[in-house]
Amino acid sequence: MPADPQLSVIIVSFNTREMTLDCLRTLERAVAGIASEVIVVDNASSDGSAAAIRAAFPQVQVLESGRNAGFGAANNLGMRAARGGYFLLLNSDAFPEPGAIAALLAALQAQPGIGVAGPRTLNPDGSLQISCYRFTSPLHAWQENLWLSRGYSRWAHDTRREVEFVIGACLLVRRAVFAQVGGFDERFFMYSEEADWQRRIWDAGWKVLFVPEARVMHLGGASGAAQAEKVPACFWESLDYYGRKHHGVLGLVAIRGSMVVGCFLRAILWSLAALRPSRRRLAAAKVRLHSSLVLRQAFHWR
Repeated sequence: MPADPQLSVIIVSFNTREMTLDCLRTLERAVAGIASEVIVVDNASSDGSAAAIRAAFPQVQVLESGRNAGFGAANNLGMRAARGGYFLLLNSDAFPEPGAIAALLAALQAQPGIGVAGPRTLNPDGSLQISCYRFTSPLHAWQENLWLSRGYSRWAHDTRREVEFVIGACLLVRRAVFAQVGGFDERFFMYSEEADWQRRIWDAGWKVLFVPEARVMHLGGASGAAQAEKVPACFWESLDYYGRKHHGVLGLVAIRGSMVVGCFLRAILWSLAALRPSRRRLAAAKVRLHSSLVLRQAFHWR
């Protein structure tokens, strides 16, 4: 059997056949010079993804999950099968630039206390895509909803720094972290699972590092587009589960209460903005959005 690779790249695919193939083509250039293996976990796609990947990339290991168990469960399946010392969790709609993966690897190798490294993510037009966030808590929720804090949004994302968590589009994780902490909580179907995981990673004594010299173009929403009818419910249910898991029922009530107040205030401000004819259409849409969120956060409890 060949020696274990340095890097295992794990891509979750769900009805994104052509995009996943494009991602794999980009990945061939991005891992040049790195001893690596690539694992695609197909979440019971109905578009022929698994067969197309095997035909175009016979060297790629394709694992078929048999059912769409969600993002975290599929990544866990890939990590359990991986042989590398580092795991790169890569979305099928994320495209690393040459040198990006090497930069992430170098960052982890240089700092033993770092458990997770995330890149600078870019929109298709080259603009910055915010990828670093603070963990949701009652205090942070009230600060953000009352405009007292903007998290990392005012930071230019042009310097290395420790952050609370980075989005799951592209994450480099040490095998040792997976061995110690375990994988994603599979009760999250989609959304908030990377926040929960990285919070547990921090709690275990590891740190999370943002590495701006590693650049990855991220389209965003690819898997969600394939199951658009589930996305809103998944987002809010996952956020509720995260709040209850880490802050208890009273913490969840406080988080949702902050959103009721924040969305109500925003609905009022957008109602005033509708007085300007040039902004009337946008303002009306925003008022509908924030009003619906007030109702959801106040009255929709499971």
